[in-house]
Amino acid sequence: MNKNDWYNTESWYAPRQEEAPAAAEKPKKKKGLKPWHIGAILGLLVVLIVATSLIFSGSGGKSPADDRQRGDSETLPDDWAEFFKNYYTGVETDIAEINIPRGDLCPDFELTLAPPAEELDLQELYERCADSIVAITAYTDGSAGYFWGTGVIISEDGLILTNTHVIDDCDSATVTLYDDRSFEATLVGADSFSDLAVLKIDADGLPTAVFGESSDLAVGERVAAIGNPLGQTFRSTLTDGIISAIERGINYNGHSMTLLQTNTAINEGNSGGALFNMSGQVIGITNMKMMSSYSSIEGIGFAIPSATVRGVVNSIVKYGEVRGRPAIGITVGGIPENAASRYELPEGLYVSAVTPGTDAEAKGVLEGDIITEVNHTPVKTTTDVNDIKNGLQVGDTMLFTIWRDGEILEIEVQLMDQNDVYGG
Repeated sequence: MNKNDWYNTESWYAPRQEEAPAAAEKPKKKKGLKPWHIGAILGLLVVLIVATSLIFSGSGGKSPADDRQRGDSETLPDDWAEFFKNYYTGVETDIAEINIPRGDLCPDFELTLAPPAEELDLQELYERCADSIVAITAYTDGSAGYFWGTGVIISEDGLILTNTHVIDDCDSATVTLYDDRSFEATLVGADSFSDLAVLKIDADGLPTAVFGESSDLAVGERVAAIGNPLGQTFRSTLTDGIISAIERGINYNGHSMTLLQTNTAINEGNSGGALFNMSGQVIGITNMKMMSSYSSIEGIGFAIPSATVRGVVNSIVKYGEVRGRPAIGITVGGIPENAASRYELPEGLYVSAVTPGTDAEAKGVLEGDIITEVNHTPVKTTTDVNDIKNGLQVGDTMLFTIWRDGEILEIEVQLMDQNDVYGG
């Protein structure tokens, strides 16, 4: 995670929900203020006012958060390697560990995308789609708490789609349907890189969601989300908004993802829920939002496009994992403008990690390299690289033009299966 950014991405599963205490604590009585209390408070206020004025006079009237957001060049260290060492931290690729009992594979199932259909109003959309949305409660053995999220019914016989992070590090999961029936779930398979997982419950005749083409979306198009924000009380909440951006490149826990951006209101617990077009078709699975420790952020949420969901789900139900997905074995990130200017660095992507055992490592790609071109095409974002990589197959090669301490190198790297690179 880039700790110098003023924002960060957070997944939406709720923090572990603790069991309610057996009895509420008795409220403490309010005590009246004595004269010496009032004098002490007034003295403290004077000190705070003086200290605040000194702080702001020394920073030109800007708070420390303003400096973090602006990223002034004069605050950067002299050594650019030191800057990036601190700028890119926590870049390890995080693989989910899920101990939920495995269920049978479903090789005959196939998730398909429906053609465009007539538009609905929000009341019609909710009436038609809400029953295909479920609540997921995931537990870790030995703990009184639980994780809370959302899922989407994708087959009448109980296949449930959700986010991998909802069930990460969990030993069991319960699925609660629209009619309040609950079922213990088994795990068909999960994929950390797409943040998609498929559960199975023993049920029949369930209402299923219809999936539409995310590739048909345009910025400004109306969408709606149904999910379970903040816990049991707000199950089956409907919110609406628009598509704010398409193919937004996001790096999360070492994974490069290409997501839909929306201003639809979504909160903790919405993870794994559906983002619908106005025909009531699922065009995304909500999984991420922007949050900040320094500034208020509203209306910047993300969803996994249905075009991605289709391929991942169909591989999971057939093999229990995603196979044949090419991987390079490097973690890259953008170069901030202030750093590029301060250190006179070329435009490109900074290599913050190289995975051991990959062809990238064997061919000599190093942490600290700056990739300026891939297959002779300039690259500035992770999406630029992914677009090239995703058009290739395992065993194909990519030619990297690399800037290393003022020297230009060309290194050809063979793509490997992502499961072989990261272990699943």
